[in-house]
Amino acid sequence: MKKICLLLALFATTTLCSAQEDKDHNFEVAKNLEIFNSIYRNLDMMYVDSLDANRVVGNAIDAMLRQLDPYTEYYPADKTSDLKALRTGKYSGIGSLIRYHMKRGNAVIDEPYAGTPSAEAGLRKGDVILSIDDSTMVGKDTRYVSDHLLGDAGTTFLLKFLRPSTGKEMQTKITRRTIQMPALPYYGIIEERGERKEERGKTGYINLNSFTEGCSKEVRRAFIDLKNQGMTQLVFDLRGNGGGSEAEAANIVNLFVGSGITVASNKGKLKRANHDYVTTVEPLDSVMPIVVLVNGGSASASEITSGALQDLDRAVILGTRTYGKGLVQLPMDLPHNAQMKLTTGKYYIPSGRCIQAINYKHGDGGYMEHIPDSLTREFRTRGGRIVRDGGGIMPDVEVKPDSLPNIVYYLSASGRDSTEVMFDYEVDYIAKHPTIAPARDFALSDADYEEFKQRVIESGFTYDPESGHVMEDLKKMMEFEGYYEDAKAEFEALENKLSHNNLANDLEHHKEVIKQVMENDIVAAYYYQAGAIENSLRHDKQLDAAIELLNDTERYRSILSAPTE
Repeated sequence: MKKICLLLALFATTTLCSAQEDKDHNFEVAKNLEIFNSIYRNLDMMYVDSLDANRVVGNAIDAMLRQLDPYTEYYPADKTSDLKALRTGKYSGIGSLIRYHMKRGNAVIDEPYAGTPSAEAGLRKGDVILSIDDSTMVGKDTRYVSDHLLGDAGTTFLLKFLRPSTGKEMQTKITRRTIQMPALPYYGIIEERGERKEERGKTGYINLNSFTEGCSKEVRRAFIDLKNQGMTQLVFDLRGNGGGSEAEAANIVNLFVGSGITVASNKGKLKRANHDYVTTVEPLDSVMPIVVLVNGGSASASEITSGALQDLDRAVILGTRTYGKGLVQLPMDLPHNAQMKLTTGKYYIPSGRCIQAINYKHGDGGYMEHIPDSLTREFRTRGGRIVRDGGGIMPDVEVKPDSLPNIVYYLSASGRDSTEVMFDYEVDYIAKHPTIAPARDFALSDADYEEFKQRVIESGFTYDPESGHVMEDLKKMMEFEGYYEDAKAEFEALENKLSHNNLANDLEHHKEVIKQVMENDIVAAYYYQAGAIENSLRHDKQLDAAIELLNDTERYRSILSAPTE
């Protein structure tokens, strides 16, 4: 009886404390909102200048949200289309990338998308945007030009532009449409390379770059089409896919696993916002060997998909560690047609782990704390393999891509610090070649590259080799610590060797990589995004590793088997 009375007393005390905390919290909220309203009323009434309420209050809201996490965002009424585009992959405009051309001091067309108003109007890479209706675009930055290209679907405007290859000013009427960015820009059968092709499986490849509404249906159609073409094994590419809809992720996992499996569980403060995403139908194929490609750009729904397939021992994950976004957002309507995207909880994949890699701490300014690997916990896949939480999805097979040399970034850069020499060469090449070889076969000749190399040298192009900076920093440290004199001869020899790596030598040394980048850009002008992806697969180190693994049945099965304890 005494124990019962003690428990009741403890429960009553806890309840009273909780009620008091809630009361104190509500009071602090009401007090601070009243203070904020009073401050703004006094500013609006007495401040020396007139205030723009949208800007001042909008900045206050943004500052408040910056204390939280980068995914909780406010969208005023005139920006809600940005949130819609994020969720659906749709926006109203002409369907083209633009970029700033430093030498021309203008925005130019970079890449029209297939089947969009920009492509149908005949716009090409390099076309200089001069005006939109009566508004001049000369000297305007890309944000300004982009805002004028966007608009309501069905509206028409007159675009004036300069075509560099002819030097002529041209004009065309363009009607804006709802643009649906392709979630699945390319799929196909990978042409086998090397010997003993007859002993290998027929590899299908699907590239998914976002989890927008309806993308699971596209993946389903692509998978069925590839099976009809004889596919016996699949490479599913989620590299660079920043995620999107959890429901679409669950539907895609359901293509390869049975019904009744919880793919992701959302858990947060508000219980009614918690939700489990469960597979509901029978799979298309539950046995076909699958390798999922991931990297540091694979986040959110990409991590749900790859993580669930890993937890269920249904696919081998290959590449590099994923981003580590285990937070869930919900869109919320606000007064006066404004909206916000609010982080409401975390998601947990089938093994029970949450792969959120960063803790976002509240407080002054907010700060990020990356969870160290030593603090992550072990979980088990369905078959007993060890996986970990707290740091993204670790691939079963780590394969790092070849890194791009520093010179490539400088050659392909856009903006006010760029020489545009690579871009201009590509524009001229496209003007001289009405057609090119099929996407998977196109390659620049040695003569083409030699012409490009000479243009780079003659253009006065310069770049900042990182090796020189590292060398100088090391030299200063050695001098500070008193070791430089002993190693002076070696430093001078190394400096002499680095000084001989002039621009011509660097262009020749990195020839193959630079050619690959240019070939990809040029192919996109003829065969759009799908062609660019197909062309890039010729030199894809991670794809080659995936195919090699799929062709090694014993190794594939051993990776998905639990280790012997």
